[in-house]
Amino acid sequence: MKKAGSGHRGLHERVKTARKRKPSSQRWLERQLNDPYVARAKQEGERSRAAYKLIEIDDRYHLLKRGQRVVDLGAAPGGWSDVAARRVGSTDADPRVVAIDYLDMAPLPGVVVLKKDFLDPDAPEQLKRSLGGRQADLVLSDMAAPTTGHKATDHLRIVALCEAAAAFAREVLAPGGAFLAKVFRGGTEGTLLADLKRDFATVRHVKPPASRPDSPELYLLATGFRGAA
Repeated sequence: MKKAGSGHRGLHERVKTARKRKPSSQRWLERQLNDPYVARAKQEGERSRAAYKLIEIDDRYHLLKRGQRVVDLGAAPGGWSDVAARRVGSTDADPRVVAIDYLDMAPLPGVVVLKKDFLDPDAPEQLKRSLGGRQADLVLSDMAAPTTGHKATDHLRIVALCEAAAAFAREVLAPGGAFLAKVFRGGTEGTLLADLKRDFATVRHVKPPASRPDSPELYLLATGFRGAA
């Protein structure tokens, strides 16, 4: 298998400007058409280019192991859940991956899909029931609030989502478990980092190659959960 992003890009594809298309929409379309990860996802049957972010992080840090239980927050369209199910050996007979999103998500083998907003008050309990009362080994969160275009506001929103995901992770993770969540650069997650460093043996920022260089997104990776207080 070729390395991520390797291979010939081919001629640069241009998107003709439609009469009613905004310049920002045209830039997004051009970027999609010329993104090697988008092309690779289509060729290899991945649900989204985002799948390669988890693949690259896992190839480096070995988070996903056979037999583990995984919770995927903000899962649609299912790229991360699909990768997790394959790597932990989840099946319909013995599902080990639970995914949640308020957006529609097509079924995946070995994945229990909950159509629900993770921020709903009863969402954590539904996730726990879907785990069968068992602890999880890994909590994933690729959640992101709709962007406003105001960097400080967008950063605060995604940090709030990450804090909610981290609080849930502390409730369900088994000792030694891991937490991986998307954040944006911004410098206001000091409290979040301090809390994670208290509860996990190692906390680091990760930016996989599949994360576009011009994107402000980073991933917080916390490993070696010390157990609920």
